[in-house]
Amino acid sequence: MIRFAFFSRHLLGFGTGLTLSILVSLASATQAAKAGVIKLISPEQAAAGVSSGQWKILDVRPVPPLDYISGHVPNAVHISEQAFRGPNGKLPYQIWPARDLANLLSKAGISNNDQVLVYSDGNNVLGASLVAYILEKSGVPSIGILDGGFSGYKTQSHPVTKAFPTYSPGVFNPKSVPGLAISLKDVLALVGKPNVVIVDPRPKGLFEGTEQLFIRNGHIPGAINITWQSVTEANNSEEALKNPHKIKSIEALRQLFVSRGVTPDKTVIISCSTGREASLQYIVLKHLLGYPNVRIYEGSWTEYSTTNNPVQTGPETPLKN
Repeated sequence: MIRFAFFSRHLLGFGTGLTLSILVSLASATQAAKAGVIKLISPEQAAAGVSSGQWKILDVRPVPPLDYISGHVPNAVHISEQAFRGPNGKLPYQIWPARDLANLLSKAGISNNDQVLVYSDGNNVLGASLVAYILEKSGVPSIGILDGGFSGYKTQSHPVTKAFPTYSPGVFNPKSVPGLAISLKDVLALVGKPNVVIVDPRPKGLFEGTEQLFIRNGHIPGAINITWQSVTEANNSEEALKNPHKIKSIEALRQLFVSRGVTPDKTVIISCSTGREASLQYIVLKHLLGYPNVRIYEGSWTEYSTTNNPVQTGPETPLKN
């Protein structure tokens, strides 16, 4: 149900003209932004890149860092995914400003034009995808995500070490690529538009509002629920093939999203709890499937639940235009 009797463009206070201008600006931002490329890197490619020195490598497994200490990809520097976000005076878990990120990356030995390979382990594929998105937003030209994660890499008997790398600090100048994220104000202006789709990758309980976690619970009206696990092999029927870090085939991904009405001709907004879950489907849609207009609502439900904007609970219910 929608907790307001009337939900329309008039309730949101935005007219059609402004909505069209936002769509145009989103498309323009796509053309103007000099965003990097994010691609999946197989364990074989990763091992070759380690040997050649092609990649600066970030192990972003969450703290405590004992997993990293017990073994990691050679030359990998450990920065927990948690180090890339924090409070902004209003909300928790927000991506640090460009200057803070530049300082963090410099300390890890990364400079602006480096190619960066990111990996994690366990169930933390979202940490890897979030950091990859942050690197893209920071202007890194080429970002790789280790497909299959560290466990997939080890399974294929590629080199693992306990040695800590020795390196010099990088020179990373602050940069923030526009056009990758979308603000709450712009999200509200696009809700319910026929050529806009909002994808929410959270678990069913959070999406439907049956799990009482946030200030208000539910989802943005009209959003569709495609869980983040559905783009991975996390629930593969063969136990040996289960791996939340292994992304499904391009064809399987395409069929999944098209079958739910998420097509390349639409502006796609990904919104989750804190922006972390959204990062994986953002990468899948934009970088793997080549969708031209994909945005992350970084504030996601953490921000939306604090407002008085309409909330929808229960299963998906399309809005009438």
